[in-house]
Amino acid sequence: MSGRVLVVDDNRVIRQLIRVNLELEGFEVVTAADGAECLKVVHEVRPDVITLDVVMPRLDGLRTAARLRSDARTGRVPIAIISACTRHEVDTGVAAGVDAFLAKPFEPAELVRLVRRLVYGEDPPSMDGRHGAGRAESTRG
Repeated sequence: MSGRVLVVDDNRVIRQLIRVNLELEGFEVVTAADGAECLKVVHEVRPDVITLDVVMPRLDGLRTAARLRSDARTGRVPIAIISACTRHEVDTGVAAGVDAFLAKPFEPAELVRLVRRLVYGEDPPSMDGRHGAGRAESTRG
């Protein structure tokens, strides 16, 4: 079963980049252009993970995260901030209940790993069926 991801970013190109990379890995992706749109569609979409940019018009990512956390229906949905984060934004995000951070620009593989971890837990199977995709086997020679 694939997870559903709500991708929130005011930059259309970044939304599409995230969408394509996650859809290639089997995720269902719904997008929103800012925090206000996110809060409007989140209850219909019922995502397994929400990714938020920080700097957006109307309602920024950190305030959106705080509102999602304060709503009983979305309070437990994992939230990842995908942004060129400053230390202050990371600290504010942690205080708002954000689960993970990914700095822009990001590698698509990092994005996929992060979303998989948030949807499936700490040790998801990789696409080739092996467990512990993030851990290399020790080879001593």
